[in-house]
Amino acid sequence: MATNLPSSSKPSNLFAAVDMGTNSFKMVIVRSDPTGKFLTIDRIKQPVVLGRDMPSSVPNPSLSTLSQSLSLQALNHFKEVLNSHKIQQARFAATSAVREATNKAEFVDNIRKTLGLDVEVLSGEEEAKLVYLGILQFLPIYSKIVLAVDIGGGSTEFVIGFKGEVLFATSLKLGHVSLTERFVKNNEIADMRLYIQSVIEESGLVNKVKELGFEMVVGSSGTIKAIEKAIFSGYGVDVLKEFQREWRFSKLELSSLVERLCSEEEKVLRDGFFKRRSEFIVAGAILLEEIFEVLGIEEMEVSGYALAEGMVTEVLARVYSDYDINANARWRSVVRLASRFNSEKRMKSAAQCAGLAKEIFDGLRMYGEVSLEEKDVEYLEAACLLHNIGLFTGKKGYHKQSFHIIMNGSHLHGYTTEEVKVNCVLSLNEPKQDFVGPTLFRRTLNLKSVI
Repeated sequence: MATNLPSSSKPSNLFAAVDMGTNSFKMVIVRSDPTGKFLTIDRIKQPVVLGRDMPSSVPNPSLSTLSQSLSLQALNHFKEVLNSHKIQQARFAATSAVREATNKAEFVDNIRKTLGLDVEVLSGEEEAKLVYLGILQFLPIYSKIVLAVDIGGGSTEFVIGFKGEVLFATSLKLGHVSLTERFVKNNEIADMRLYIQSVIEESGLVNKVKELGFEMVVGSSGTIKAIEKAIFSGYGVDVLKEFQREWRFSKLELSSLVERLCSEEEKVLRDGFFKRRSEFIVAGAILLEEIFEVLGIEEMEVSGYALAEGMVTEVLARVYSDYDINANARWRSVVRLASRFNSEKRMKSAAQCAGLAKEIFDGLRMYGEVSLEEKDVEYLEAACLLHNIGLFTGKKGYHKQSFHIIMNGSHLHGYTTEEVKVNCVLSLNEPKQDFVGPTLFRRTLNLKSVI
């Protein structure tokens, strides 16, 4: 069944990327403008789990008939969604499981013949570079030497980048699905740790990282995001104790989490907290802990964007001649804050709200019904994304919580104090004039009427 996209999302400004991963197939649909600013308006995930066919102990793995059938079902669903919204710009890319399969050529050819879809099979280095592009669209790290780590189901990608250029990229055959199948299911945790250490040591990664160095470390992928969420929430405890914390965790916090995850008494809590990812989270967390240890990492920031958003970024760079991967820092900080406190469902609703609000805004400006300036649309879209972040703590007084998160967290980079106040006032059900003054108050009332 097709998803509902905002009516302001015309086919010409919609782009999609499909990441055919080892654990799941994921499609993101974004709305973009000529500046390259984009907003994810839908995410669809299909749990194919190709990695069950690809145990690391098997020298020549192949994709089973069942896995190929599940893959075609997932891709056909994605195609139906794309067709229903007439999205022409879509990119499909397969990663580790397909890359390592002996029958990958037949698999890709079958997809082309059956569904008419062209699938790229990314090399490990290409995958790593796209991950770096993706995280640049989420975090303000363009001018820093960044070590990026992306843990997937069948492999882990490492990138060192600076100012949009990749200095080093590699992919190691260490993934949370393959490690689970080979070690965790047999309760061979100590052997898994030794195996991880040996693969990293033999790869030469440690020496290369020492040679190039890094100023900060960024992690991406569902596994690392799940680990960060568990640490931030106290693994099931009240989460809103630190408004200022932004997508990061330390080596000590990671080690403490790993210790709890490995406890047999934690299995029920683990299953309830991590849901479908619970089966693979132990392997993923231990793998990350070993990476921290061998590379001397003390703290990791976490990106909400990764491979799929990197694929979108490359497409936008081809479509828009003046595209700048380092532009729109203000907008990215809004998306980052909204993603931090909104669930995926609320984020999708907020994106739909932003699209509809922009359509109303454009109509009002066209007919001169109210006094609105071009830059007001940025405040309007930001308000739509941030209005409900206070629901993180529950429905009672949520708009006041939204106000406090926006005002007290120093999350909105590039915004003046007055502009932050505008966003705060727009989050309140009853805007306060004395907080922003009469001039800004009149502007916020106009924008509030649109929301």
